Amino acid sequence: MSAATEIAESDRAAIDAFIERVWSLDGLADLTLAAYRGDLEHCAAWLRARGSSLVDATHENLSRYLGERGQKKIKARSNARLLTVLRRFYSDYARTRSDFDDPTLLLDAPKLPRNLPKALSEREIEALITAPNIETPLGLRDRTMLELMYASGLRVSELVTLPIAALNLRQGVLRVTGKGGKDRLVPVGENALDWITRYLKEARPQLAKGRAPDSLFLSNRAAGMTRQMAWMMVRKHALAAGIPAKKISPHVLRHSFATHLLNHGADLRALQMLLGHSTLSTTQIYTLIAKENLKRLHAEHHPRG
Repeated sequence: MSAATEIAESDRAAIDAFIERVWSLDGLADLTLAAYRGDLEHCAAWLRARGSSLVDATHENLSRYLGERGQKKIKARSNARLLTVLRRFYSDYARTRSDFDDPTLLLDAPKLPRNLPKALSEREIEALITAPNIETPLGLRDRTMLELMYASGLRVSELVTLPIAALNLRQGVLRVTGKGGKDRLVPVGENALDWITRYLKEARPQLAKGRAPDSLFLSNRAAGMTRQMAWMMVRKHALAAGIPAKKISPHVLRHSFATHLLNHGADLRALQMLLGHSTLSTTQIYTLIAKENLKRLHAEHHPRG
């Protein structure tokens, strides 16, 4: 029996109302809403098995629940996300109950390890981007995709879902649909525009095979690419460029884009807009990378480093 069938009716109604309000206010993606619901239903099922419910939970109930999760070796990041969902749920619930005491107010968030995003060096980026064989349609497509990811900091999911209509060659911008269905305009840059123009002229017609697919980047089956295909492509060319596999991740070009912009003096709020982050705090992680790089350079090159 699933957790969804084991929760109290009052909890189910409260979760449904919360998900509906969050969707209407923030327009969150379906996967995010499903994750919210799953976290809340699992907690509600745990509470019901112990004679309580989500809407009547106390600080002690939730503290014990989080403690048990920690004992089961559930990662701190997962518990931190759960606590964020619980806090938002109870904050929302309190708006409908004037006498309600939020049980999450005194809960401590788990300490998270500071995992800085990995970024390639500018030399490694150059080696990666120039690895594809541009004499073939697929190689030219790959070169163009790599150029665009690094030039615009796109998420891989954003890249593979780009419709050809999202591209404005005259203005040199893309209309990108990011997380939560939010659109943003992203500048492309002259170098990437040149490669896109060449790809549209020389490679895409061959990949389209006489059809008229909507996707900008096509597989050899005349259809849009998947995330998995895109990252197999990145890994293939990274290995060909001599970049260690441990340095390749789904976000490596996006992280490199952000880090290199900051290293060259970009404004943090401008970077936030380019990356499509909803809050500045998410973008600020890249300032830590820039500081780490400066410390490393100082240690390597200063006579008293």
